[in-house]
Formats: sequence, structure tokens, C-alpha cells
Amino acid sequence: MKRITPLILIALAAAALTACGSSSQQAQKPAAASPATTVALAKVSGVGQVLVDSKGFALYSPKQDSSRMIRCTGSCTAIWVPLTVKGSPTGDSSVAGKLGTVMRPDGRKQVTFDGKPLYTFVEDPSPKTVNGDGASDQFGGVHFNWKVASVGTTTPSSGGYYNYG
Repeated sequence: MKRITPLILIALAAAALTACGSSSQQAQKPAAASPATTVALAKVSGVGQVLVDSKGFALYSPKQDSSRMIRCTGSCTAIWVPLTVKGSPTGDSSVAGKLGTVMRPDGRKQVTFDGKPLYTFVEDPSPKTVNGDGASDQFGGVHFNWKVASVGTTTPSSGGYYNYG
């Protein structure tokens, strides 16, 4: 009877683990027929119902951006990351009718809610966290006032159901 060397045992174990890893990775992939919801509503402690992206991160919009004018560009997008899509944005019934897109200066399609472009905030450490509401900053000489996006009462500046407060 031949003796199996430790090196061969290690190689066989590695091959078995690799095979297991591939099948479990394939099993975890989402089905291609069920696209993720782009925007949804989620309850955030201390804030209430806010718009969130497909990973559950809060969405924000600056008062200075509109569907006609994107001002958060360049270094601004390193802090405030535009929510972009390749096709059309999707959402649950409470937000779907108010979702749209606007073309960014870099050619990507940014998701809008009631005409206001949406962004995530890099300083929100986890889903359903809101650290950027009321933030004020400046990039390239443009001043920004950020608010977490929510479905609420009509405001004069929005012309729809976008709550700035």
C-alpha cells in the first residue's frame, strides 16, 4: 500500500474547498429575472421614513441640484455619491411614480425623486443610518445644503411631495 504524502493531502483538500466555494457562490447569486429595487422607503430611528437605495443606505439631495442643473460634480461626488442606473429606476408603489433620471455631465443617468437628484453619503457607516441630514459644505465654489430624502408634505420649492425638513 502506498503512502499519501502530506503535500498531496493538502492539494486534495484545497481542490475540494475550491469546488465547494464555487458552488456556494453560484447559489448565492441573485436570479437575473428579479432586478433589485433602486429606491425604497425605510424607517430610520430618530428620522422617520426616508428614501433608501437597494442596499438600505439613506438617500439625500441638495437644495442646489435640480433635474435641469447638476452642480455636485468632481470632488463633491467623492463625499456625496450619485445614485446612478443603466436602465430605468425601480421602486415600491409608494415611490415608483416619482422616480426618474437626469443625465449627469459625465454621461451617467442619475436617479431622481420628484425631480431632485439622489445621492448617498459616504459618512453613513451602515444601512438605515442618517448622518448627512442638514449638512452644509462647499465644492468648487458651490455651496450645498443637504437633506435626507423622504416622502412627506408638499413644499413650495419642490412642487411635489419632497420633504426638505
